[in-house]
Amino acid sequence: MEYDYKEAMKLDNQLCFPLYAASRNIINIYTPFLKDLGLTYTQYLVMLVLWEKDGITVGDLCGKLMLDNGTVSPLLKKMQQAGLVSRVRSDMDDRVVLISLTREGKALQKKAKDIPLKVAGCVDLPEDKAKQLYSLLYELLNNQSCKTKGETR
Repeated sequence: MEYDYKEAMKLDNQLCFPLYAASRNIINIYTPFLKDLGLTYTQYLVMLVLWEKDGITVGDLCGKLMLDNGTVSPLLKKMQQAGLVSRVRSDMDDRVVLISLTREGKALQKKAKDIPLKVAGCVDLPEDKAKQLYSLLYELLNNQSCKTKGETR
């Protein structure tokens, strides 16, 4: 069968579009809850990682969030200015920066504890389908055959 570029170029045939639109919708659900805490969605993700494992390197944080250092570093600087995290260079290697929660950052977890439940209440998706979607999204993230920019099959 011949490749039909006109069909392939339709918005309705793009996997990226429903992923993008769904992601924006979910982030918009989080926004009012996070605004009460003074956090952006990306800052919330950083906090989730640190609440799970405090005192990690910037590199480990970037890996966990699937973000690059250029995105995370300015974010951490703002979070440090807000008093939520501290950034300290490693004694063993000054190229390595350790990120730790401050007392305020730790205390914020209790204020944020109901956010997952509140967001889940706004998403009308049965639990089995939510688990299936979660699984499929991670499968997609972990099995991309073209991981770098410009690479083709």
